[in-house]
Amino acid sequence: MSRRALVIAALAAVALPVMASAQDFAITNATVATGDGGAPIEHGTVVVRAGKVVAAGAGVTVPAGMRSVDGTGKWVTPGLFSAVTDLGLWDVEGVADSNDSEAGKSPFNAALDVAPAINPANAHIAISREGGVTRASVAPVNGDSIFAGQGALIDLGTGVDLVNTARAFQFVQLGEAGAKLAGGSRVAAHVALRNALREARDLATVPGARSSDAMLTRADALALAPVLDGRQALYVGVERAADIRSVLALKTEFPKLNLVLVGATEGWLVANAIAAAKVPVIAMPLRDLPASFESLAATQSNVGRMKKAGVKVAIGMFGGSNQPRYAPQQAGNLVALNRLPGAVGLTWGEALAAITSVPAEISGMGGKKGVLAPGAVGDVVVWDGDPLELSSAPVEVYIDGIRQPLDNHQSRLKQRYKSLDRTYLPKAYDW
Repeated sequence: MSRRALVIAALAAVALPVMASAQDFAITNATVATGDGGAPIEHGTVVVRAGKVVAAGAGVTVPAGMRSVDGTGKWVTPGLFSAVTDLGLWDVEGVADSNDSEAGKSPFNAALDVAPAINPANAHIAISREGGVTRASVAPVNGDSIFAGQGALIDLGTGVDLVNTARAFQFVQLGEAGAKLAGGSRVAAHVALRNALREARDLATVPGARSSDAMLTRADALALAPVLDGRQALYVGVERAADIRSVLALKTEFPKLNLVLVGATEGWLVANAIAAAKVPVIAMPLRDLPASFESLAATQSNVGRMKKAGVKVAIGMFGGSNQPRYAPQQAGNLVALNRLPGAVGLTWGEALAAITSVPAEISGMGGKKGVLAPGAVGDVVVWDGDPLELSSAPVEVYIDGIRQPLDNHQSRLKQRYKSLDRTYLPKAYDW
């Protein structure tokens, strides 16, 4: 090989990223919370091999020859699952050129797919990973249609392709926001939704058929086909109790719909109906102010009351200033809520499950993600204390058994200004 070829080969080797491989490891003597809704386990052990959890709990034997880490004083949980977030879709929310979360001027709506726009180098992904978030369901934001488009399931690893499942769900907005988008009334929003589903059904039944008065583009109608037969979940943004009942009634005409309610601020008023329909909910907890006419019955006990009625509830809706890394704080507040007279919160185990295993189940990944169980992905977070306490933080994060870097733009800024030499700063900085 010529000298020039050797130089080129060497430069290419330097340029190529070094892909980390899954590590076999065990963490012993830690407080282990498996994410299944149960209480934390003292002096527990977690074993991960080839990127998968082998065992987790008390009385677990570490395989001979496996690297073992003493977790005394530490807590170990599955990675957090951020449900309905905008991770990877914008750099600066107020700068349109860097924001791909919505497409208000697009001729398409239901056909929009966020997967190609997700940026693995996005700063918010690294910040969320430092907070213990390892998986997320990324949802688009409505532009000028009740249909926002198709969301994706991602991991927060350092690879170049974070998308695990593209077109995982369709998002449609009803309630007050949907009414505005559809022409100013809930009546119009429901007509738009039903008409769209019927057009998709007609196209699926007779592939070449398109009526002359079709309102959807062909791409949008085709995108809704998997929603009709339940292959793709339909996430419905809705808050008011009456609106929730209307959404549940959709299954009368479209029985195969795989519905997921998003928001459901007044869900506690119709919790029994939601539970009977076996429709899961992704809610933002602790909403207790009637910020609009569709949330007049808002209460901090909403999540707890729905859970008590048998509804599968996840904590989510992490977008904008409600960052995914704040999930443990919100879950912890629901635990503390039990101390207030008349309030209904969650147990510690239920609260952790609401940000790990439950959103994973709603996303179709039950038993595989968001939980420390045999066969689940090796998403493991080691905390320096109780993860639902504000004073605690992750010290190690693993995704698919691969240890992840925790540094990010914010942490680097912190270190830079923590030890900044102020000798030559302007007088205004002298305090």
